[in-house]
Amino acid sequence: MKVSIAYGGPGSGRKRDWDQQVDFLREAEQMGVDIIWSAEAWGMDGISTLAYLAAVTQRVQLGTGILQISARAPVMTAMTALSMAAISGDRFILGLGVSGPQVVEGLHGVKFRQPLTRLRETVDIVKQAFAGEKINYEGTHHALPLPGGEGKALRLAQPANDHIPIWLATLGPKSLEYTGEVADGWAGTSFVPSASHATIGHVKEGAYKAGRDPSGLEYQAGGAVQFGEDIEQLIAPRRPGVAFTLGAMGSAKTNFYNDAYSRGGFEEEAREIQRLWIDGDREKAAQLVPTELILQTNFLGSVAQVTDRVRSYRDAGITVLRVQPEGANAQDRLDTLGRIVDIVRSLNEDRADL
Repeated sequence: MKVSIAYGGPGSGRKRDWDQQVDFLREAEQMGVDIIWSAEAWGMDGISTLAYLAAVTQRVQLGTGILQISARAPVMTAMTALSMAAISGDRFILGLGVSGPQVVEGLHGVKFRQPLTRLRETVDIVKQAFAGEKINYEGTHHALPLPGGEGKALRLAQPANDHIPIWLATLGPKSLEYTGEVADGWAGTSFVPSASHATIGHVKEGAYKAGRDPSGLEYQAGGAVQFGEDIEQLIAPRRPGVAFTLGAMGSAKTNFYNDAYSRGGFEEEAREIQRLWIDGDREKAAQLVPTELILQTNFLGSVAQVTDRVRSYRDAGITVLRVQPEGANAQDRLDTLGRIVDIVRSLNEDRADL
């Protein structure tokens, strides 16, 4: 099992603390973290900071977690990925996702319709570009060259590189199956290890249908890491965040996170929390978040408890553990990161001895 961490996200543009983030991420590389992901929502973009990291790191893989496909033309996504692979010494992973209707329509002015079709078309075009082919495509959302215009099919001037890994952040059953059909990895969220069939199961089914070996894919999921003896004290601050995910990450009609947790065994609670959140009763929504949901989707408690949770992820098929180390300051977070890396190493060594 590998270890990954992420930075960025919705609030990433609020503070001018990039230097401190870089220091933390470079220390993470020295500790043995395998992948660093840049998060992109409505804060920092997913590429510019990652390009900076390519210059100040040596070993760690660098991935976009994720680039929103509606924010960029597919060929620009391919050009960006080829550039990142070149400047990073082929340490780049292209992570793609459809985002959600509020961001896609609210920020980018693109209709959030047929998101899986748009994802398929994006991946098809990106793979053409990676292979060094002339880009010629006719789809529902993308037609290249533009019909009736003066353009012609072009090949990118950058050398071909069809070894750039493509990971997809998907949650719906059909999208998960598509991930198994074409992707190199699944950048997962809303993963419940006791119900891996709700997510990984669909990815593997898609791989089988496409004649691929599911074991050839990487499967990533994870959560926050915090050590302590008072488990309820660790759980309580996380209830509002989970309620936000269940109630606000999407629209009243489209919330992939809520759907995934519902399939994972928490349907009744997820739907009621969403209803309360939309109605404005956010405090009650937070109170209804199940303790078991928080425990299964994070790594909280004593070393023994956290070790058991990591083991449950490994046994459920997760090959890359995405961790969010918690702490009062950067040093506390690094200490937490070091402890979870040690736990993963120990479990890896145990399995190697079998």
